[in-house]
Amino acid sequence: MEKENLLFFRLRSLRSRKRIIKKDVEKQIRKKYKRSKELWKIKRDIPWIPLEEPYQRGFVRFFAVTEELMCTRDAEFFEGILKKINTFMYSEIRHFLKKKKKFGRRIYVEREQKLKSLSLYEWNNTKIQLTQRERLYFLKRGEYCPFRKTYYDYYDFIEPWRFTLRIRPNIITHYKPVNAELEKEYAEVESYVNQHKITGIIQKKIMVNPIHGISNTKQI
Repeated sequence: MEKENLLFFRLRSLRSRKRIIKKDVEKQIRKKYKRSKELWKIKRDIPWIPLEEPYQRGFVRFFAVTEELMCTRDAEFFEGILKKINTFMYSEIRHFLKKKKKFGRRIYVEREQKLKSLSLYEWNNTKIQLTQRERLYFLKRGEYCPFRKTYYDYYDFIEPWRFTLRIRPNIITHYKPVNAELEKEYAEVESYVNQHKITGIIQKKIMVNPIHGISNTKQI
């Protein structure tokens, strides 16, 4: 009887140690993930400094309201929508091309560019402030996330033909000072949280909703 009790306590102790180790690992991951977000915000909030001499760095492609639509009374309305779903693509040359393999040889094809789809978080975000009329021009769809093994809702603009792609020189007018210590710590933390196993734990244990970053169009 005493041997059975001793074995039970040993097994229980082993389970307890594993549980404690697991909690400690999750605690460490939460700490690193939180620090990653803090550093990202610090980097984002570093003020832009004007350049004495602006310069061109390649080209930028973006969407604009069509000329036909600009001549109508709805031009301002659709410009307001476009500000919330526009995307920007950069290229060193005026042609936005990428390599593609076809029939055993590599060819150049145009890089595809689409309007931004709004996540459920963005759809309900008061900062975006979609009006009731604007919401009528979006269609809800579900997209499967293989990491979390579930579907998430997105909203697509249903009349993309109202906008056309435009290209212009990408003029750099501002820059952000580089903080070497900040960049080093951020790189180390990102290297940790972006590991495959760590990413899975973050998505299952920490993230409640998928996070969609908004790209900053300014470059240095």
